[in-house]
Amino acid sequence: MRWERLFADLEARFEELADEEAEAESADRERVAGGSITVLERLAGALDEPIQARLVGGARVGGVLRSVGPDWLLVAEGSSRDCLVPLWSVAVMHGLTAATGRAPSGLDLRLDLRYALRALARDRAPVQVALLGWTGDSGSITSAAAGSGELIGTIDRVGADFLEIALHAAWEPRRATVVRSVALVPLRSILLVRAMPWG
Repeated sequence: MRWERLFADLEARFEELADEEAEAESADRERVAGGSITVLERLAGALDEPIQARLVGGARVGGVLRSVGPDWLLVAEGSSRDCLVPLWSVAVMHGLTAATGRAPSGLDLRLDLRYALRALARDRAPVQVALLGWTGDSGSITSAAAGSGELIGTIDRVGADFLEIALHAAWEPRRATVVRSVALVPLRSILLVRAMPWG
């Protein structure tokens, strides 16, 4: 009888240790799996959800997350105002759900910021390009972000690592007679690109 109790105690202890080990392995597997999730997968899990982004320099962008590319995200700030945000300009994101999604792969990886900007250039719609580290020609801050400036006009060309924007008033269509100048902007200087309403 004594031996039976001893073996029963040992067996119970063994099962307890096995359960603890299984729980530890499971938690470890979850940590490893969680450690392999990318920011793009987290953002893809928040598609069509309201989000808030604080950008480098302090600007804020809020709205519904509409699309995610390999190095950008598209936020619908209102019914007719979209904002293209390079991923490198995001400092903090708020409002993400617990869900993760599928990161861009295959052909989707080729749809980078340059591709999105080329679509805006083809559209010929006026845009506002907010830049980091520039305060505008007058030296005053012209956007909501401290330490940033903005250019308003039409994107003429998108190169490998730059864009050229024809500067003109947002309410005027791009015509040679209204263009004040053409500015070259390295892509890494872009905080965000907002579609401006016509007129």
